[in-house]
Amino acid sequence: MTDSQGIPLAVQVSAANEHDLGFLLPLSLGQFPRLGGMAGRPPTKPKRVRADAGYTSGALLNLLEGCGIEAEIPQRGQASETGLGRQRWLVERTISWLKQYRRVGIRRERRALMYEVFVTLACAMIT
Repeated sequence: MTDSQGIPLAVQVSAANEHDLGFLLPLSLGQFPRLGGMAGRPPTKPKRVRADAGYTSGALLNLLEGCGIEAEIPQRGQASETGLGRQRWLVERTISWLKQYRRVGIRRERRALMYEVFVTLACAMIT
């Protein structure tokens, strides 16, 4: 998860054969960091979630709407005129920044915890 500028906020490591759809809610609600520096109470959840068409799910859209989170997810089979790709490239750029680190680009660690440590360290270095 990144902010609107592409700075990493939270990371979660999973197996390659698990669908990313199951990780959107825990990242958005459970692991969302408390962002300081602004006047007032720090936000506890994101205002808006942007994702690619792989996250298209009616149940997910309903859950996000019920939690008060605006979802910008293009629906499969429909032409998207929202220009979501212009905002989405920031996330892709952050992923390419993460992959420049040798231990993150190609996973060589057997234990997921060790790999998550290296990904978190790379996120801290990017930040």
